[in-house]
Amino acid sequence: MCPGAGTTLPDDLVEVGYVGGAYGIRGWIKVQPHGEADALLNARTWWLKPAAGAVEVSTDWRVFPVGTSREHSGTVVAGSPAVPDRNVAEALRGCVVWVSRADFPAPDDDEFYWVDLIGATVVNEQQETLGTVTGLIDNGAHQILRIVGEGDVERLVPFVEVYVKSVDVAGQRIVVDWGLDY
Repeated sequence: MCPGAGTTLPDDLVEVGYVGGAYGIRGWIKVQPHGEADALLNARTWWLKPAAGAVEVSTDWRVFPVGTSREHSGTVVAGSPAVPDRNVAEALRGCVVWVSRADFPAPDDDEFYWVDLIGATVVNEQQETLGTVTGLIDNGAHQILRIVGEGDVERLVPFVEVYVKSVDVAGQRIVVDWGLDY
């Protein structure tokens, strides 16, 4: 089940969750998604890797061709012909689940995948560069852009309409109403 024999590791993998354990007795697994389950439910192939280790071409990767998947109590449960029984499914507990970015469903207007915002340049309405998006934080009420600028100055800007004026995913540029001195 490792890449090889005609299967190559995609270069656009995005971590989307982890295997929490087996589900039922027929070899299904239960995945705890890191966010919305859309990417997991849309992709027909998942890539699993033990939790320790970085993303690299390795024999540790396992291909998980998704037979059936569905949401269940805040998780995603899925079966695969590659996982014939509960014992094999239990052995996958703790694996990190990756999906090709190409398999993500198209977002609705004014919706963005976090992975597409990371690396974007952030400028304010005065065209002053605040820095680059290095990550996002979910505080429960809304998301927060984590921006690192010159001199490793970190800014946290709420990702809400009052502060975020425009997002150009293709151009990797975000315009915000936020001063350099905030």
